[in-house]
Amino acid sequence: MTRSPSVRRLPAVAAAVAMAAGTLVAAAPAAQAARPGAHCTTAKLAGGWYGDNQARLQQLIDTYGTCNPYRPSRSKPVAVFDWDNTVVKNDVGDAQMFWLLRNGKIRQPSGGDWTTTSRYLTPAAARALADACGALAKPGAPLPTGTPEGIGCADELNAVYGTGATRAAAPAFAGWDHRTIEPAYAWLPQLMQGWTAREIRAFAAAAKAENLAAPVDAEQQVGSATATGWVRYYDQQKDLVKNLQKAGFDVWISSASPQPVVEVWAQGVGIDASHVIGIRNTTTRGGVLTPHLQGCGSVQDGADTMITYIDGKRCWINKEVFGVRGAAAEKIQPAARRQVFAAGDSDTDVTFLRDATALRLVVNRNKNELMCRAYDDSDGKWMVNPMFIQPKKQKAAPYPCATTGFTGRDGTPGPVLRGDTSVIPDQTDSVFQ
Repeated sequence: MTRSPSVRRLPAVAAAVAMAAGTLVAAAPAAQAARPGAHCTTAKLAGGWYGDNQARLQQLIDTYGTCNPYRPSRSKPVAVFDWDNTVVKNDVGDAQMFWLLRNGKIRQPSGGDWTTTSRYLTPAAARALADACGALAKPGAPLPTGTPEGIGCADELNAVYGTGATRAAAPAFAGWDHRTIEPAYAWLPQLMQGWTAREIRAFAAAAKAENLAAPVDAEQQVGSATATGWVRYYDQQKDLVKNLQKAGFDVWISSASPQPVVEVWAQGVGIDASHVIGIRNTTTRGGVLTPHLQGCGSVQDGADTMITYIDGKRCWINKEVFGVRGAAAEKIQPAARRQVFAAGDSDTDVTFLRDATALRLVVNRNKNELMCRAYDDSDGKWMVNPMFIQPKKQKAAPYPCATTGFTGRDGTPGPVLRGDTSVIPDQTDSVFQ
């Protein structure tokens, strides 16, 4: 394990967590905060964390948890976790897509027109999908992507989903806001049209069982190619969620995977479906999923432009956790209406992590904007941990924070700016194993 001399910090957390969302103006003395009441058992984290991260998380729990003598008079502190590669190793959305393809559960779209599955799908991608899949099933019927005759269709679907391009390397999506939606992520729930949420949960349970039973590094056959075939829960994150809940935190998941899929996986860490915020389809009166998505903030249902992605995660958290409605949900809220703690691993998580008022956990997957902000640590509330399973090696080159680390709404790269608009200098990757 290599440690960075720049990873500071336990004193910084004491100051950070002393700022309560709204009414707390000073933390209780450490000895007082650690002293449980007559009917209170202090939640204690297990090991397996990098550097002083366990101590910082424990201090968060001790300061905000129910054993703190000031806690009972306030509402529950909120903690929000991303899901894929934050609570689990690998991506449950990918695992579900591969299962759908292997089991022939993606339906031919209405009229055979693939543009009905995404407003961002390019004509080139629609033609490629029609050519590969059009003759295999009637509109509305499942495509035989798990059979020999469906291999070409499976390959085209997998290429568009996984690479954002056709097998012929033509761009598959165009014209989206890069801070509120990722069309390929959104396309997975859109391809679930025609099924009910209950049916999708059954599909998710089957995929979950397969991926947990498969050995680490297992691969599976999808079309003519192989793909990752395993998922694992991170023990440290399961323990953290359990102890946050034990300490009286209101723990949520915000994920850019489909809602019914994440609901099934979240059960494994004790988080109820009511506390999961994934990509949500609109439904028919009979509960059948449509290819359109629920909106947030100023975005209406069916507009398909605002999912749980970067700034969209802020909107959905504000809406579902804090009850903020309308366009206000797209804006940063006062401290009293924000999460105390947040955890993520990707640039898709950067906005809701920045909104956390006390502590922000970053699982290091070498993502530019996120790591620029985490290593810059301008307010002392960021902490970085290597991936708990198969951690990445140190990134050789510095993160390009001062030039191209940020992605604008139109996809144009630019410098990563602090809240005061100053430019974050390039950062060295210093937390790794």
